[in-house]
Amino acid sequence: MKSKIEEASLLLGVLFLAIPEMEVKARAPGKIILAGEHAVVHGSTAVAAAIDLYTYVTLRLPLQSDENNDRLTLQLKNLSLEFTWSVARLKEGIAYDSSNVSPSTPASCSSQTLKSIAVLVEEQNIPEAKIQLSSGISTFLWLYTSVLGFIPATVIITTELPYGSGLGSSAAFCVALTAALIASSSSDKTRGDGWSSLDETNLELLNKWAFEGEKIIHGKPSGIDNTVSAYGNMIKFCSGEITRLKSNMPLRMLITNTKVGRNTKALVSGVSERAVRHPEAMNSVFNAVDSISKEVAAIIQTKDEMSVTEKEERVKELMEMNQGLLESMGVSHSSTDTVIQTTHKHKLTSKLTGAGGGGCVLTLLPTLVSGTVVDKVVQELESSGFQCFTASIGGNGAEICF
Repeated sequence: MKSKIEEASLLLGVLFLAIPEMEVKARAPGKIILAGEHAVVHGSTAVAAAIDLYTYVTLRLPLQSDENNDRLTLQLKNLSLEFTWSVARLKEGIAYDSSNVSPSTPASCSSQTLKSIAVLVEEQNIPEAKIQLSSGISTFLWLYTSVLGFIPATVIITTELPYGSGLGSSAAFCVALTAALIASSSSDKTRGDGWSSLDETNLELLNKWAFEGEKIIHGKPSGIDNTVSAYGNMIKFCSGEITRLKSNMPLRMLITNTKVGRNTKALVSGVSERAVRHPEAMNSVFNAVDSISKEVAAIIQTKDEMSVTEKEERVKELMEMNQGLLESMGVSHSSTDTVIQTTHKHKLTSKLTGAGGGGCVLTLLPTLVSGTVVDKVVQELESSGFQCFTASIGGNGAEICF
């Protein structure tokens, strides 16, 4: 009796005989935390949003009948790296009961399977300087074989997101990859003009698979990053519950990557230890952050007569307050202070986003700010060794293109 994955492989095999090569493209956005980082761990509300910086996946499926091409190739274009496995080696190396894995039923990768996949990754002799990529490559193999089975293909990854900077690069990778895999096995492959969204059913499916991928990379992710990347726009997150928000105001941010690496686990632990030492004071801090996040969400969603300028002014004040509270939690950094001081000179407001301790900093760019001012700020920040991106907030989620 054939497993569901084997049946899916046979179905795709028939499809390949009719089409010389099928190419599917997918993209998924990164994310920022607008308000609530760290406090969210202690029960407060957080607000996250998609940004128009993307990770792109191109999936090329060759003829099934081409016996000379029985390999699965992963190309990481930004890093000029390529990894290849024979389909036979994948079948031999990945030890899981395929009868229990179905593309339509997302499942966690067992520790036994993860060990098997780790061996396949180690065989690729990843450069020592890039060894942190191992978990991402393991995730690629798990998601690919779980959704498509053991089928030869070339998968090309490019990204506009800096790695490990708190902008959700791993989630965007998982979401874009899964979107391409699901789209390739869909019966509807109508070629359209440009990018198109997936339907609600497939969005839910890819979000669940992407979350399983995030587990391999991060262990115990919150689900915020993959949900924002999959669905786009904005979400509110509190005590494990995720609520999708609909923005009714344009928001543009300057995102500054300080390039200062941080230990997220240590920063989270530091806040918890401070909460143990000063429970009453820190509880007040967390409650204040909760109020800020809820107000940010309310302003963004409101349809009343409040002008965009007035809304921006309120968001600006809330960002300023949130940054002060993050400093009281002990998660800011001298590099963050440099960004804040530089932007403040030009009457712009900034706050850290994500774990802090370096990483990225958000600067609100009001609708009326001139391009000359933005250019001057960017020049000053880049002269300090930082990397700057301008991004629109709350855009589309995962999209595909045939």
